[in-house]
Amino acid sequence: MADTPSSADASAVEPDMRIPVTVITGWLGSGKTTLLNHLLKADHGHRLAVIENEFGEVDVDSELVSIREDLEPGQEQIMMLNNGCLCCTVRDDLVDMLNRLIERRDQFDRIVIETTGLANPAPIIQTFFIEESVAINMKLDGLVTLVDAKHVEQHLNEKKQGGAVNEALEQVAYADRIVLNKTDLVSPEDIERVTERLKGINGMATILKATRAQVPTDYVLGVGGFDLERIDADINFWLGALVEMRSEDLYRMKGVLAIQGFDRRFVCQGVHMLFEGMPDRPWKEGEKRTSKMVFIGKDLDGALLKEGFEACRVKPDDAPAS
Repeated sequence: MADTPSSADASAVEPDMRIPVTVITGWLGSGKTTLLNHLLKADHGHRLAVIENEFGEVDVDSELVSIREDLEPGQEQIMMLNNGCLCCTVRDDLVDMLNRLIERRDQFDRIVIETTGLANPAPIIQTFFIEESVAINMKLDGLVTLVDAKHVEQHLNEKKQGGAVNEALEQVAYADRIVLNKTDLVSPEDIERVTERLKGINGMATILKATRAQVPTDYVLGVGGFDLERIDADINFWLGALVEMRSEDLYRMKGVLAIQGFDRRFVCQGVHMLFEGMPDRPWKEGEKRTSKMVFIGKDLDGALLKEGFEACRVKPDDAPAS
């Protein structure tokens, strides 16, 4: 049956013209400096604006810098690199720096943010959904976490005082892509063990093994992990109640939904108290339409999550008459 105008419009997805932003995180010494300099030198065809944190370890290679511009004495600085990229330092207000970059948006087409190794990435992620001026002009493309293959287990096993969150664990849990770096310093058995540990924390993220943070640029840029629009469905009500009660413990959620009366898969994703989704590709002929959700967090009740998810399914009595 041919699509009617209304059904075709419902399936259409308008192009998103906002500036894509990649967040790179990882514990101290994981290789963020090396990766960023690799991105700045690589021939990937993008003009990047790189934001480095006050406590970050980034040291842009001096031969790349052509112009330095101090916005305020001893405070933020913008460096124009001779390959057309920008590099900025930010000390207190990330939103302010992002708004400054919006005024220069003709000078770049992507933004890369490096976090301090001690950072919980959640507040940075939420900036792109909560801050209106940022959300209108920028979209979070993905979070890439670098992991030091030799020392990551030590960081993941660290016990924090007073029940504080282990930042290294959160950096892995929030990731869309993981770079398992410095694999040349450990044995194949160590690599296998660490890989399984990372998968146990975050089963959604892809893991790429590397030495000296040498990875294809398209593994870091163009992830599309947060390329989402708002959804309205019964499941949104259930997830709204869930995040209200367990937002601190619910790090990430991601899934594919089969929505009644809609001929496309629906991809959804959430971070703490935010939940969004967008239409994906059409269901293939003969493909089984199933819904699946993955939750990553702390002390989650798997049985309760399954029960709530099952309750959102359309029952036979609820289905429209044919």
